[in-house]
Amino acid sequence: MSTGVPIASGKSEIFEIVLQFMPDWIQMPVLILVVLLVVGSWVFKGKRKLDQRRARRQGQAPVMAPQPAQARGADFLGPYAPQQQSQPSQQPAGQPSGADFLGSYAPPRGQGEPSV
Repeated sequence: MSTGVPIASGKSEIFEIVLQFMPDWIQMPVLILVVLLVVGSWVFKGKRKLDQRRARRQGQAPVMAPQPAQARGADFLGPYAPQQQSQPSQQPAGQPSGADFLGSYAPPRGQGEPSV
């Protein structure tokens, strides 16, 4: 049932088309550069895995926490971060907390509404 036509992915077909439009003396350096990029990415990934494995063996955290000057991204709140409490376990037992607690932002309750 073989048609004799190799099935190639879209990326490889595009790569072959681009190579066909290049002069012969440029095709070889481009191929070598692509191979070096692929091998370099493999080496980089392997080195990163090895570093993480070594950190786990030594009991260190595999990912270093960002320094204050380097803190960026979606998890960095900056000046909007809540103030740190000295010991969060010493909260009064009657005061609610957590994601559903609105605190001073809660709408005022009417006289007939039950407290939660």
